[in-house]
Amino acid sequence: MTPGTDPAATTMREVAVLVGLQASGKTTFYRQRLAATHVHISKDNWPNARRRQRRQLRAIAETLQQGRDVAVDNTNPAPEEWGPLILTAREHGARVVACWFPPDLAASLERNALRPGRARVPEVGIHATVRRLRRPRSSDGFDTVRTVVFDGHGGFAVRDEDDPGTRQP
Repeated sequence: MTPGTDPAATTMREVAVLVGLQASGKTTFYRQRLAATHVHISKDNWPNARRRQRRQLRAIAETLQQGRDVAVDNTNPAPEEWGPLILTAREHGARVVACWFPPDLAASLERNALRPGRARVPEVGIHATVRRLRRPRSSDGFDTVRTVVFDGHGGFAVRDEDDPGTRQP
């Protein structure tokens, strides 16, 4: 590295795309595992904004341009949602990691019922998401796909798509 160069510019940035039902643990996972290293971007941050997708893509691009990693915390149930995220990441030279939360409809409905007030998602929304939800794959354009499940101790177990063992991100 030459003197005066920005170390962040030489490090490949990462976009972590969280994929799963509402109340599947995505935001808790972000807080436990990614908050120290990734900027949290979610359409939920702009509930009244028009063109939330456009705003989200702009926020991702701006964050990557600042040399920071991004975690996109939405349901992202299908290629229609994650495709533009992958494209934006690639345009900024970032690698893209899918964090897949396999569906457990009963558990998501139970956790959702415990949410207070406006944080609770109407059950019809969760049912609509489960119908569209598709497991991401490397062939969809992700550099890595990680499966994330509760570990039974208040945390998460994470394993790479091709690795049957458990590992930490």
